[in-house]
Formats: sequence, structure tokens, C-alpha cells
Amino acid sequence: MSDQSARPALPALPVTFRPGRTRAVLLTAAGAIFVVITVVALLLPTLGPGERLSFVFTAAMLAGVLCMLSRPKVVADESGVTVVNIAGKRHLGWAEIVQVNLRVGDPWVFLDLTDGTSLPALGIQPGIAKQRAIEDARALRALVEARSVTEPEQRQG
Repeated sequence: MSDQSARPALPALPVTFRPGRTRAVLLTAAGAIFVVITVVALLLPTLGPGERLSFVFTAAMLAGVLCMLSRPKVVADESGVTVVNIAGKRHLGWAEIVQVNLRVGDPWVFLDLTDGTSLPALGIQPGIAKQRAIEDARALRALVEARSVTEPEQRQG
């Protein structure tokens, strides 16, 4: 049996990896929190207009934080990998990624880079859907291994 048969099949590009269940929970909670706090602000008879507005503003801020937490994803395309984390976005060429790591106990995937640093990729995280995160990490690792080879004849093999 060759080494190639042990590797997972490469997904078609472009492919987006994101924690779907976690995202659904966060976005649902954001909507529910905003609605509940806004309704409470409107129903409390003793609140003035400024106080009602502060309730709605607070609800919007809480919902915004939850939406930011649902933002992470990893997008792989022909040009490389784009890592979108909570507050930042970075595009990496395939050759910049040395290794994709998801070790036991890691909260998300880490990308080891050619400059000696490591970049967290929060778009693949084993929180709620551990098996899915493992599959996604393996698929990204296979893509990196297939795409970071510099010689074209090795890439086809």
C-alpha cells in the first residue's frame, strides 16, 4: 500500500472550513439576547427613553461580540489559505505553511509558518464537533502537503 492511499482525498478548491455548530449556537444566542433585552427595555414601564436606549445599545453590543466570536473560518483556494480569526484576517501562500497541527488538547488548529512563527486558525476547532475538526484539519494538512511542493512533477505524483 502506498503512502498516497493513507492520505485523505483532497477537497475541491475553494473550500471553507468553519465550526458550523459553534457558529449556529453563537448566532442564535446573539439574536435571542438582542430580542430579549430589547423587549424587556420596551416593557418596563418605569424606564425613560434614555434608559431604554441604553438597554438596546447594551443588547446590540452583546450581540456584536457574539457575532465576532462566530466569525472565524479558514478558506483554501488556488492562491493559498486565508485565515479569518476573531479580529483579524491573514492570507498565506501555500509555500508559507510548513505544517498544520491539531494536537490533543489544542483549542484550534495551529499553522506553523516558514518564518518560524505559528498562526492560530480558529476556523477549525474541536469544541462542539471534535470529529469534524479532525477531518477538516486532515483535509487542510493534505492540501498543504500537496500544494506546498515546489517541483511540478512532485505535485502531480
